[in-house]
Amino acid sequence: MKNIVKLASLSWRYLWSRPLAAVLNLLVLTLGLAAITLVLLVATQLDTAFERDLDGIDLVVGAKGSPLQLILAGVFHIDVPTGNIPLQEVQALQKNPLVAQVIPLSLGDSYQGYRIVGTTPDYVSHYGATLAEGGLWQQPMDAVLGASVARGIVKPDHGGAPLVGATFIGSHGLGGGGHAHGDHPYRVSGVLAPCACVLDRLVLTSTESVWMVHETATATEPEDLEILKEEREVTVALLRYRTPLAAVTLPRQINADTALQAAAPAIEVTRLLRLLGVGADVLRAFGGVLLAVAALSVFIALWNAVRERRADLAMLRMLGAPPGRVAGLVLWEALWLAAMASALGLLMGHALAHTLGWVLQSQGLLPVSGLVWLPAEAGVPLLAGAVAALAALLPAMQAYRTEVADLLSQP
Repeated sequence: MKNIVKLASLSWRYLWSRPLAAVLNLLVLTLGLAAITLVLLVATQLDTAFERDLDGIDLVVGAKGSPLQLILAGVFHIDVPTGNIPLQEVQALQKNPLVAQVIPLSLGDSYQGYRIVGTTPDYVSHYGATLAEGGLWQQPMDAVLGASVARGIVKPDHGGAPLVGATFIGSHGLGGGGHAHGDHPYRVSGVLAPCACVLDRLVLTSTESVWMVHETATATEPEDLEILKEEREVTVALLRYRTPLAAVTLPRQINADTALQAAAPAIEVTRLLRLLGVGADVLRAFGGVLLAVAALSVFIALWNAVRERRADLAMLRMLGAPPGRVAGLVLWEALWLAAMASALGLLMGHALAHTLGWVLQSQGLLPVSGLVWLPAEAGVPLLAGAVAALAALLPAMQAYRTEVADLLSQP
């Protein structure tokens, strides 16, 4: 053990005897590991978010348009919807014997960039969300804040009182900055506990609230309001099948026989992941190229180091160091680089993922965090060690095989 410590200490000094080369090799190896860590973190979290938000949703029904856009808008709330659909059509779906449950969603407004969604309590129950404060809406213009919304909004000036009971005004549009519906303020009736699902970044209210805001903004005469009530619409409907047979017949029936569009989340998300996978593959390949360049750079540096240290190696051999220990000296240099690059690469990868997550969440998109540590990341140091050991293999063999007499005979 004592010899190993001495060998590691001596190799550390040898490594930093050439600081410029050491820093360059460390930088390239760190960048490669950081790219791979970033891909691992983002891909894993996005896959988990997709699976979690899609759980239990068999079909999404909305206006004609892009099926993928319909899924992104209706399930993940990261795109604009394709349009609205008549309430009567949704009520007909609820009576269909192939449908077990229909959850209507009405979109169109937002508050400080967070989407206001008109729905029913079934939407909260579907994700198993619980309340941290207050209760669900009991009347129109009551609203429940998701956990991320409650943390991220600029709270109204109400003397430091809890959010429950506070009022806010929604604005038209899903991105914020639209016309404010000042005549119809919402009252916060509750705050959801974090559920690690799409509800965290939504403001939930009753469907009647959304209708009330937009109908009174469109018409003021009682006759006109009655007409609007008869023509009420929702944005999308989330369906759950009653039987497996519904998956075969219901989407085709809706697309062919109605003015609605039915999109299967499993199919569309597979397409989306295929598109995202291209970018992930490019970044992963970029990381692989950086690792290959780092391995070549480390190999050249160690090969030259062995040639430059001929006298030192000869002295070690003359003092009784076996060939394996001399070769181990070279290998330890590479392992020092691998250890430092692993630590820096993991930190840089998490920092990049956290920055990306902050950008995505500030725009109300999918949650990504750099504070998550995955079991698969244990492979990053192993990968770094393998790359470093491979790069040090030939230089270590050169140090191992060279005879003392040959070393001393060279000028």
